[in-house]
Amino acid sequence: MDDERQETAGKAPVIEPGYTFGTVTDKISAIVLTRPTSNGWFLGFGVAFLLTMMMLYAIGYLFVKGVGIWGVTIPIGWGFAIVNFVWWIGIGHAGTLISAILLLLRQSWRNSINRFAEAMTLFAVAAAGIFPAIHVGRPWVAYWLFPYPNTMKYWPQFRSPLIWDVFAVSTYFTVSLMFWFIGLIPDLATLRDRSDKLAAKKIYGILAMGWRGSARHWHRYETAYLLLAGLATPLVLSVHTVVSFDFAVAIVPGWHTTIFPPYFVAGAIYSGFAMVLMLAIPIRKIYGLEDFITERHLQNSAKVMLATGLIVAYGYGIEAFMGWYSGNRYDAFTIWNRLHGPYAGPYWALLTCNIFIPQLLWIRKLRTSPLGLFLVSTVILVGMWLERFIIVVVSLQRDFLTSSWGMYYPTRWDWMTFIGTIGMFLAAIFLFVRILPMISIFEMRTLLPEAEVKPE
Repeated sequence: MDDERQETAGKAPVIEPGYTFGTVTDKISAIVLTRPTSNGWFLGFGVAFLLTMMMLYAIGYLFVKGVGIWGVTIPIGWGFAIVNFVWWIGIGHAGTLISAILLLLRQSWRNSINRFAEAMTLFAVAAAGIFPAIHVGRPWVAYWLFPYPNTMKYWPQFRSPLIWDVFAVSTYFTVSLMFWFIGLIPDLATLRDRSDKLAAKKIYGILAMGWRGSARHWHRYETAYLLLAGLATPLVLSVHTVVSFDFAVAIVPGWHTTIFPPYFVAGAIYSGFAMVLMLAIPIRKIYGLEDFITERHLQNSAKVMLATGLIVAYGYGIEAFMGWYSGNRYDAFTIWNRLHGPYAGPYWALLTCNIFIPQLLWIRKLRTSPLGLFLVSTVILVGMWLERFIIVVVSLQRDFLTSSWGMYYPTRWDWMTFIGTIGMFLAAIFLFVRILPMISIFEMRTLLPEAEVKPE
C-alpha cells in the first residue's frame, strides 16, 4: 500500500474517493431513469430543434432553387459547404481518439469522458455528411458517388479525392457507431434492470441484446471492443488525411503542399478536444458530476489541446516558410495575400485564436479552471473554422490569372445551413444525455480500487 501511495502522490484521482459500485451506478443511471427533465433542458432542446428546422428549410429551398442561392461563384467554386464539412469532420476526431487510442494505451482517465465524446463523434460526422450530399449540384443523385451495379455502367472517378472522402468518412462513421454501441451494451442492461417503466425495460432490453453479465459475455465483449479499437485507431489518422487530399493533390497555390496530412490530423484533434471540453464542462456542472469528470480530466484534455495546437502553429510556420523558400512566386503571393489581402482580418483572427490565445494553457491555474477552459475552447473552435475558411476561400480567391480574381460573400442561406447543423448537433446531444448514460457506468466502476488510494 505504501508503494501505491508513493506512485499516486501528487496526482489527481481518476474518480473521487468514497464511491462504491452501487453509488456509481445510482448516480449515473438516475440522470436517465429518475431525474426529472428540467425547464432548462426543454428550453435548450427547443432552441436547438428550431435551428434544425431552419437548416431543413434552407436545404429544401436549395433543392428547389439550386446552389445559386449560395455565395459560390467563379473562381470560388467551393464555399461554406466544404469549409463546414472539414470543420465538422475535425470535431468528430476526438471521440475516436479518446475511445480507441487511449484505450489501447491503457489511459484510465478516458473512462469519464469517452461515452459522450463517442456520441459527439457520431453527431459531428452526421452534420458533416450533409454538406457533400448537398453541394454536388444535383443532390437527388448523390448516391452516384457510391459504386453499385447499374445498367448505365456509371462508376465513380476513383482517382478523385472526393470519392476517397466518401469511403473514408462512411467507414469512419460505421466503425465509430459500432464501437459506441458495443460500449453501451453493459450499461443498457443496467438501465433495463433498474427501470420501473415497462416500455423503458423493453426498449433497453432489446438494445442490450440479452446481456446477462456472464463470464462468456464479458470475454466476447472485451474481445470485440479491443478489435474495434484497433480498427478505429488507423481511422483517426487516415480520415482527415484523406480529407486533406481534397486540397493537397490540386495544383492551387496554398493547397499543393505535403504538410497538409499531419497538419489536418493535428488540427482535427485540436478542435475535437475543444468541443469535448465545451460539452464536458457544462455537463459536469449541471448534473453534478464533478466527482467523475475531475480536475485531472480537464488538465489532460487541455494538455492535448496545447500539444496539438503547437503542431498546428508549426504547420502555419512551415507553410509560410516554404512559400518563401520555394522561390515560387504564386506560393509567395498566397502567403502575402493572406496577410495583407481582402481577407487579412480573418487570417489574423485565426492566428490569434489558434496560436496566441491557446498559449495561456501553459498556466496550470487556467488548465484547472472550468470557465477559463470553456472560453479558450470556444476561441479554438472559432479559430479552426476560420482556418478552414482561409484554406478554401482565400486560396481560390486569387489564383494564377488576375483576370479571374473574385470575392466570396456567403449569403443568408449559407449561414442558415451552417448554424442549422450546429442546432442539429446540439439537439442530438440534448437527447443523448436524457435517454442514455453519458458516462460509462461499468468502466467507472472498474476505477474504484484506484480511487480508494488517496493522493498525499
